[in-house]
Amino acid sequence: MSGILATATAAKSGSTVTAVVNGVETTVQVARDLTVAAGDVLLVERVGAQWFALVRLYSAAPTPPDDNVRPPDPKPAVVTGTLVVSPVETRSYRPSYGWRTDNTDVYQGQYGGWGNHTGAVFYGSKPRSLAGATVTDAKIRVKRLSAGAYSAQSTTMRLMTQATRPGGAPTLTSSGAGPTLAVGATTNAYDVPTSWAQAMVDGTAGGLAFFTSGGSPYVRFAGRGSWSPAFTLTITWRRG
Repeated sequence: MSGILATATAAKSGSTVTAVVNGVETTVQVARDLTVAAGDVLLVERVGAQWFALVRLYSAAPTPPDDNVRPPDPKPAVVTGTLVVSPVETRSYRPSYGWRTDNTDVYQGQYGGWGNHTGAVFYGSKPRSLAGATVTDAKIRVKRLSAGAYSAQSTTMRLMTQATRPGGAPTLTSSGAGPTLAVGATTNAYDVPTSWAQAMVDGTAGGLAFFTSGGSPYVRFAGRGSWSPAFTLTITWRRG
């Protein structure tokens, strides 16, 4: 006996059954005393233009796969990267005088009776290009210019709501330690809290500021007009 294997797609009806033969559903002639159920594996042989089922194989039809069982979704790929954001503006504000127009440097504190500064760094909309990403690290570049005591001075860094300069005083929220630099010193990787950078990505914050309510120490950081890399923000992020 020779032939090939086929799988019945339905029960025998009359003298024939439909079966998949060589990948094609075909009408197969079945012997009068051979019972065939859907899923049965048959040994079939071609005679002329007709296929004939010779025997039914195995003790029972194989159990078909459960098409309702959905395979687990593949894990999404984890994508990482960095975004470099230059400030759209650096400027300093004093309550009695408003925004300074003589330079773009970022001041903290008060000199003489000229008012207590809030130095502000605005990052515009670029951080929002990472919307949906998770911030894993954030750093800024800072340079201190001549003003106040020459030695390293502590500063207070604040998170700022506005992404661009408002008409009046900026809105400050979270507070933390800022760079402690001597006059002329530079840091190219001062840590910004990841939660602050995340707030900029999420659109709930827009920049950084320097402010101490007591007005001391008096510190002047280079702004964009004095040093082109001033306050460049590098955000490291991931998705997935």
